[in-house]
Amino acid sequence: MGEGRLNRAVEHGKARTSEIKARVPDLKDRMPEFKDRMPDLKERVPELKERGAELRARGGELARQYSKMDVSWARCGYARALREGLLRFGLGPMMDFYLRRRAVGLEVFGELTPPVIFVANHSSHLDTPTILRALPRKWMNRTAVAAAADYFYKSRWKASGVALLFNTVPLGRNGGGLGNGATDHVDKIIGQGWNLLMFPEGTRSRHGEIGKVRSGAAVIAAQHGIDVVPIYVSGTHEAMPPGQNWPKRRPGRILSRRHKIEVRFGRPIAPRDESDRREVMDEVRAFWDRKGRPEGVTVEPKAHDVLLMHKALRDYEERHGEAPTLRFEHPVPPAEEPAAGRPSSAA
Repeated sequence: MGEGRLNRAVEHGKARTSEIKARVPDLKDRMPEFKDRMPDLKERVPELKERGAELRARGGELARQYSKMDVSWARCGYARALREGLLRFGLGPMMDFYLRRRAVGLEVFGELTPPVIFVANHSSHLDTPTILRALPRKWMNRTAVAAAADYFYKSRWKASGVALLFNTVPLGRNGGGLGNGATDHVDKIIGQGWNLLMFPEGTRSRHGEIGKVRSGAAVIAAQHGIDVVPIYVSGTHEAMPPGQNWPKRRPGRILSRRHKIEVRFGRPIAPRDESDRREVMDEVRAFWDRKGRPEGVTVEPKAHDVLLMHKALRDYEERHGEAPTLRFEHPVPPAEEPAAGRPSSAA
């Protein structure tokens, strides 16, 4: 079967070679045409350079707009108090009707020094409120969320709403947008001691898998000399995938059930040079691929797992093969001996 695939590959290669050889005469005939066009192309080089400079200038102007889009009043004391009330007494109880939350790794906050960069996988609009509610209170009140400028900041009303509810700051999500003043407002709030939550994939995963991971978070962490803390969120995609505007409960035999949501905090990654940004994000990606579990641990065993219990019983029987087992037998109580001076019932 392997030889068949090899033969097909060889035949395909020969066919491609024949096709290329057949096109060589045509390419030779077109060489004078290419030579005639060379002067024209050389004349257009200055024009292309000018257009490139114009595009870079337009990109810089767009990047500077991010700072103007920022809703800075959402980080004042009154806005923080209102946001905490909305998350705790408004949005929180509504989410709890659909979701059953669990946070793992909270002990990491005992060794963290703010500010830090939180980086999380992204597959649902539920990710941001789920992560914010999983953070300890003092960390939640001092964490800003990087939001797509082209999605959440199209109108002033929408920008103000998400900024008030989640303390968002606008950033580009297409990569390469950290220069030309694009992060001046982010640099300012980090300098004021605010943590920053970022989603390096740039957009929500359509099928729940991890997408392309950009390195902007590692660059910002390197520029400020602060730690990167990876976060893995699971369950939100099933509860509210992209295209769905409100979460739904899981169907059950009689009553519907809540979705299980889990937020796992990883060990902090120390800041490195900007040239090592890909290595930093590779560590974050590895944490996500492990589903937020420590290295070397793939599946968490459960004490009530029937398969594990069956395996334990089977191992026990193999070790004690000669001894009889009463696993499926009811013990028979011993017969009572007749009391002294009283005749036996069999007599």
